[in-house]
Amino acid sequence: MSIMNSLSPERGLRVLVTAGASGIGAAVARAFSEAGARVHVCDIDGLAIDRLVQALPGVTASVADASVERDVDLVFKDVAGNLGGLDVLVNNAGIAGPTASIEDISASQWERTVDVNLNSQFLFAKRAVPMLRASSSSPCIVAMSSVAGRLGYAYRTPYASTKWGVIGLMKSLAIELGPFGVRVNAILPGTVEGERMDGVIAARAAATGIDTEAMREQYLRKISLRRMVTADDVAATALFLSSPAARNITGQAISVDGNLEYL
Repeated sequence: MSIMNSLSPERGLRVLVTAGASGIGAAVARAFSEAGARVHVCDIDGLAIDRLVQALPGVTASVADASVERDVDLVFKDVAGNLGGLDVLVNNAGIAGPTASIEDISASQWERTVDVNLNSQFLFAKRAVPMLRASSSSPCIVAMSSVAGRLGYAYRTPYASTKWGVIGLMKSLAIELGPFGVRVNAILPGTVEGERMDGVIAARAAATGIDTEAMREQYLRKISLRRMVTADDVAATALFLSSPAARNITGQAISVDGNLEYL
């Protein structure tokens, strides 16, 4: 295989993307589909799923809350029926969580952030691993963390804590699954342009008493390249990590952030 050919995933690769109906998840699903993969997504938003499957014929989907075990079980029944196995799990589900000082964060807000951002990754990995071990297509898990998984993040402690937890889960699974030929890596997106980031910036501005546009400028000044990344940048990295070119890359936390210097 030539170097250029090795940069693309194998055609027919069976891929599951959690929270795959919008944002980064949808960009990842689209990228794999356009590369010739067979893609199944799950998402809690049924309307977003309807829009995605209309835009990407051939992609199959399940409505599910990624943090609920019985929903995860149903997703894997659909994966078995639609794909007949699994080669790549993109563990993408996540929420922003609260933006507040630690004394103002409720236990329920903390628990919901942990459930969605960290517990869902455990639930999907637990169910995916038997399928991945049976794969002969360089199987892998791509865990979506965040630049907040390597930096402290004031006023976003639940989010940052879970994203550090994702890194620990990824590195442990890379060691555990390496002897079976299953690779595990994490992507750490930085400031990703879009509606979700707009909401994060507005919430942080409100929490700190700063004008929203001034807060946006603060975010950009922290990035060496002085620009936000896109969902497609993150999707391209997921494609690479699932390609033959990455066959010896495992246990790595790869930032896609323009070199975000601090939070």
